[in-house]
Amino acid sequence: MRLGGVLMQKGKVVAYASRQLKTHEKNYPTHDLELAAVVFTLKMWRHYLYGSRFEVFSDHQSLKYLFDQKELNMRQRRWLEFLKDYDFKLSYHPGKANVVADVLSRKSLHMSSLMAKELELIEEFRDLSLVCEVTPKSVRLGMLKLTNPFLEEIKECQKTNKKLVENLEFIKEGKEIDFGVDENGIIRYRGRICVPDVPELKKMIMEEGHQSGLSIHPGVTKMYQDLKKLFWWPGMKRQISEFVYACLVCQKSKVEHQKPSGLLQPLFVPEWKWDIIAMDFVGGLPKTAKGNEVIWVIVDRLTKSAHFLAIKTCTLVPKLAEIYIEQIVRLHGIPSSIISDRDPQFTSRFWESLQEALGTKLRLSSAYHPQTDGQSERTIQSLEDLLRACVLEQSISWDSCLPLIEFTYNNSFHSSIGMTPFESLYGRRCRTPLCWYESGENMILGPKIVQETTEKIKMIREKMKVSQSRQKSYHDKRKKDI
Repeated sequence: MRLGGVLMQKGKVVAYASRQLKTHEKNYPTHDLELAAVVFTLKMWRHYLYGSRFEVFSDHQSLKYLFDQKELNMRQRRWLEFLKDYDFKLSYHPGKANVVADVLSRKSLHMSSLMAKELELIEEFRDLSLVCEVTPKSVRLGMLKLTNPFLEEIKECQKTNKKLVENLEFIKEGKEIDFGVDENGIIRYRGRICVPDVPELKKMIMEEGHQSGLSIHPGVTKMYQDLKKLFWWPGMKRQISEFVYACLVCQKSKVEHQKPSGLLQPLFVPEWKWDIIAMDFVGGLPKTAKGNEVIWVIVDRLTKSAHFLAIKTCTLVPKLAEIYIEQIVRLHGIPSSIISDRDPQFTSRFWESLQEALGTKLRLSSAYHPQTDGQSERTIQSLEDLLRACVLEQSISWDSCLPLIEFTYNNSFHSSIGMTPFESLYGRRCRTPLCWYESGENMILGPKIVQETTEKIKMIREKMKVSQSRQKSYHDKRKKDI
């Protein structure tokens, strides 16, 4: 048996209530049980009913005469004192008409039936390859477990490679230091996966690292730096170089990068991520079906991470401020400094529109640097190279390529910071079909990620200073100050 009730207003259900009988309540007579149901529902919905006139319907007719009874037991007296707080009329409602509340008070489904249904569900989840963990009181449903068959293929090929088999014997004897075996049985060289001498495997890795949708034709250095963190085989750099130089799409799309003239004037190194940004626009592009003709390039000077936004030529400055809030501010906050080679009026109007769109009454100030924006200019060159390669290979509109191009740019090695922009921004490498997982000492978990990120920012700032000094030295060798 259970206590149950339903709260209704003008024929519409507001709420349901139901609970099992407590041990001592099972000894109550029928009259007290019916009254207990009224007390239970009034306590449950006190916030709805207190101070309002309402009507209580019960399928127990004798409750109509509750307030006229001459003799009451102590329990009924306590409940009667509680009921006097409410302004209501108690009416009889036949059991056949009181179906909703009657169902709520019925005995629940037998436990054996529930267990049978539970087992049926578990079998269905297993058929869907979902991970189920059965405990005495519950069933935990895990996420889909994904595996990468590519690693298994490498593992099988390693077993047939004579040189790696010899190294495996040395590892077992404790003679080999640089080589090791991880928990998945894959042979590694200084933490990197050893790729056996199988041309098809090497070609597959280089194709995935050069011309897949997630890596759109990087150059030799970037591709080698990206792949060497994960894989190793003898003569790797030479083979990657030959592969890139033989790529027809790269030959058609890449341009020569000429040094600008004049003395180099390096900017100061930012203190933190997305504190100083550089922005510029790429125009002259064919109009797409969405009406886009321009790419708005926004780059963080510290981490080198960038966003490429497709916009219309007629987009006004207030609209640009709204787009900036939607795409940049929500991820990285407001910058303290904007670097642009646009006219000061544009930057001033953009900053005023940004403050207006933010709805702040505080007068925010931002420094404007009118120097030639080398950071965004170099990013635009890389963007144009990637854009040409992507459109040539995939034959789709350029604004459809932008998400993958942005991913490729942010996940490619940058020599000035010694890592990818993604890693400098988030403290760890991005997962891709090649970089599927990290194991053993390579794994970074918990608070260590925060510590690693802070250390990487310090390292990036030092590398940027060294890089700027080296660039200025090389650039100014044959130049003189005016």
